[in-house]
Amino acid sequence: MLILLAAFAGVPLVLPWLVRRVGARAFYVGAALAAVAFAHTLSLTPAVHGGAAPIESYDWIPSLGIRLSMRMDALGWLMALIVTGVGALVMLYCRWYFRGKSEGLAQFSAVLLAFAGAMYGLVLTDDLVVLVMFWEVTSVLSYLLIGHYHRRGASRRAALQALLVTTLGGLVMLIGVVLLVVEAGTSSLSAILAAAPSGPVVDAALVMILVGALSKSANFPFHFWLPGAMAAPTPVSAYLHAAAMVKAGIYLIARFAPAFASAAPWRPLVISLGVFTMLLGGFQALRETDLKRILAFGTVSQLGLLTVVLGYGTRDAALAGLALLLGHALFKSCLFLVVGIIDRQLATRVIGDLSGLGRQAPVLAAFSMAAVASMTGIIPTIGFVAKEGALAALLHEAAGGAAWGVVALAGVAAGSVLTMAYGIRFVWGAFWTKKDASGTPQPATPWPRPPVGFVLAPLLLSALTVAAGAAAPVLDSALASYADSAPASTPGVAAPEHAAHLALWHGLEPALWISVATIGLGALLFAGLRRVDVTRRLLRFSAADLYNLSLRGIARVSVATTSFTQRGSLSIYVGTIFVVFVVAEGTVLLADPAWRVQLEAWQSPMQLLVTPLMIVAALIAINARKRYTGVVLVSVTGLGMVLLFATSGAPDLALTQILVETVTLVVFALVLRRIPARMGEHNRSVQPVLRAVLGAAVGLTMALVAVLATGARVAEPVSVRFPELAYELGHGKNVVNVALVDLRGWDTMGELSVLILAATGVASLVFVTHRADTLSTLTAPLPDMRTRRPLVETADGPRPQMGGVTGRRAWLVGGQRMRPENRSIMLEVIVRILFHTIIVVSLYVLFAGHNLPGGGFAGGLVAGMALVMRYVAGGRYELGAAAPTDAGRLLGAGMALAVGCAIAPLLFGLPPLKSALIEIEAPVLGHLEFVTSTIFDIGVYLVVIGLVLDVLRSLGAEVDRQTQALRQAQGPDAAQGPEARGVAV
Repeated sequence: MLILLAAFAGVPLVLPWLVRRVGARAFYVGAALAAVAFAHTLSLTPAVHGGAAPIESYDWIPSLGIRLSMRMDALGWLMALIVTGVGALVMLYCRWYFRGKSEGLAQFSAVLLAFAGAMYGLVLTDDLVVLVMFWEVTSVLSYLLIGHYHRRGASRRAALQALLVTTLGGLVMLIGVVLLVVEAGTSSLSAILAAAPSGPVVDAALVMILVGALSKSANFPFHFWLPGAMAAPTPVSAYLHAAAMVKAGIYLIARFAPAFASAAPWRPLVISLGVFTMLLGGFQALRETDLKRILAFGTVSQLGLLTVVLGYGTRDAALAGLALLLGHALFKSCLFLVVGIIDRQLATRVIGDLSGLGRQAPVLAAFSMAAVASMTGIIPTIGFVAKEGALAALLHEAAGGAAWGVVALAGVAAGSVLTMAYGIRFVWGAFWTKKDASGTPQPATPWPRPPVGFVLAPLLLSALTVAAGAAAPVLDSALASYADSAPASTPGVAAPEHAAHLALWHGLEPALWISVATIGLGALLFAGLRRVDVTRRLLRFSAADLYNLSLRGIARVSVATTSFTQRGSLSIYVGTIFVVFVVAEGTVLLADPAWRVQLEAWQSPMQLLVTPLMIVAALIAINARKRYTGVVLVSVTGLGMVLLFATSGAPDLALTQILVETVTLVVFALVLRRIPARMGEHNRSVQPVLRAVLGAAVGLTMALVAVLATGARVAEPVSVRFPELAYELGHGKNVVNVALVDLRGWDTMGELSVLILAATGVASLVFVTHRADTLSTLTAPLPDMRTRRPLVETADGPRPQMGGVTGRRAWLVGGQRMRPENRSIMLEVIVRILFHTIIVVSLYVLFAGHNLPGGGFAGGLVAGMALVMRYVAGGRYELGAAAPTDAGRLLGAGMALAVGCAIAPLLFGLPPLKSALIEIEAPVLGHLEFVTSTIFDIGVYLVVIGLVLDVLRSLGAEVDRQTQALRQAQGPDAAQGPEARGVAV
């Protein structure tokens, strides 16, 4: 089981590649994997029926007691068969449904197979925490599947709606799971169910778990997301909304009901909401004119029925509920696939557009009617067996005086009447010959014959509904072990004399007559409603309206909060932060009765020399009227810190600081090109006295914090052991680097996320339409056909180069596209000679950083400076030649390496980010050592390079392109202004 779970995680990664080469036929691979899992589940049938549930486990997070454990009992066995069997058939169906289509198919195939794997893990895992993880994975993957047609607004809205509803329910369920796990003292699902703890905390946990289950299974008041999700492709509806995703909530209810149905909040919630959902969905299905929406609301109704029967919590109801669970998966996925065939062949699903299909496609119509017969509970289908068993179980409870038994029986009977009515409506709408207002039969809708492979999956599912009805005794023996885990009856109701069994015929029992009555009343209801306009909306307010109203309310509150707090003034933002800092820290400092101070005048003479310069530079920067002058003066304070770090035994910090200051200065220079050089009158400080007072207060507060912190320590600092820990745990002598990639690796991973967000934010502010690399393909200069000279950029567009260096003599390729007055041959020569050397130095700094000053961050900055040199010397096209890749790929690859270093140790039972030392005796090179945390450092290296490249592409190359486009749009006269000076920094 664990191997199959790993296969479900791995195969989707290669499926997109296969789709791009063989198209929709790649679905055969996904179907094969699901079929293998189905066959493996069947092979475990003897062990499951024998009561020895097969178990496979792996200690995933031992420190938290979380195990990746898979346990297959009767319920897990049935759910695994549904998930894998229906999944395999849906995959085969996709091969024909998506024939001739390619847009988004690669991602769709991978996500669909991964969803099948997530469901496989969800129904078999024995760890409640891992179940929640699989639960949320299915929510995210369903979002991608429902939103497959992402160009359609309806698909995007439906996907977001499903994600918000199910994820919100999942978060509430997570709280309940945490409470239950803490109360039970274990996360093992089987152990919790065996112990069945009770009490107010457990009751609260059960309510929260039910919120998650009801939201996932589209029960009221969360039912509205499922009809909206019909915007998804039909295979998604057939699998997720008939056999898989919505069954996750039903599965959770079925899993907990035998042990916790007697809890105070269980039956009132489950039965009341289930009955209401059943009636609401059935009524709404009678009002729809779209075949797919008829099935959608019918599914909502059927999910309410499953919630009532499986959630009731008695032995006979549990047995009938499992049969109903199997039957619903078969007949509802079959009907969805039939609607997909009709929609694919005719490009419509509206009842009014269909007429006479039953005569043109008799086989398809016959098998669809068999599936509807199972849905409505007509003999000899599995639906009849399950419906009669459910009515008999609830009838016994109602006769015994159980109040909730009476409610459940009445609700199931009324819901069955509606089910019969909308079942007939579906058959009539899809296959019958319609008549117009005068009673004249409408002409038959032309029916193009579908391929045999296209109809194979629904026909097989329909046949299985009949076969399962005939094989009811076999199912009874297979599912009895689960049913026997539930009590025979509810408290106060006598147990049945004989335990119920699944059979196709029990004789003329009361449950049979109730079933016959619901079928007859349903047929009469359909006949009566044909004379009434049921499509008119009866209620002015629905759950979907409440959802939309909630979203609008949240948006309005967000806008109001943003308008109040985000004034657009940087001084207000910074001033607010400073005021809070002074008040909070000042209060703490004044509340301390005794200040312990340990002061020294200085630690090194360099402090006496550098500190006054930093103070003077900061004071001059305050009054600087030129922006670039202010930036340079601020950089003086940063360079002063470089000297302080270097003389204080911190070469790593000094190296990083000087690189950061240099890159920051370049970024400021790129930004300042687009704004006036001097600050105007409107840039003057408002209320300078108040600002000076606040600045002095901040400085004084920070000074006091620093002074008092030196004497506040009462225990030995942990940093004293850092050199020892760095060598023992991180296998390195550079304490700073080992701390970043090993001891404090989680902090570094968070900082990498911030860097990626910063790069994305900068690019989003500058790029208008896209941020892809469009420069690397344009580096070769195009010669002028008359002069045979390379073209260069001018204010009037590309012009032949009239002097200077020709294309064959150019040191930098991109330099040929710069205007002659902006080129520097000396700079191009220097950059050409030094670029590769600097890259080599950056790699040395990267790999030497574990034992010497350096590391991934410093190495990435060195490589980034090399890219800055290429851009300054050769312009934006030279940058494209120097880095012919998208910055996003570097950012993503670096983050993937860092996350991989955190996850990989878990596979070996080790803590996250645990590094290992690999020692090799090479024949020529001798003894070699490699620390796995170096891979993490390589990720940091790539992220930093990606950040610098993204900044250069956005603030540099893209700004250049926009400036050039503006000059060309303004005409030749614009070239006389200062903007015409080109790209040089």
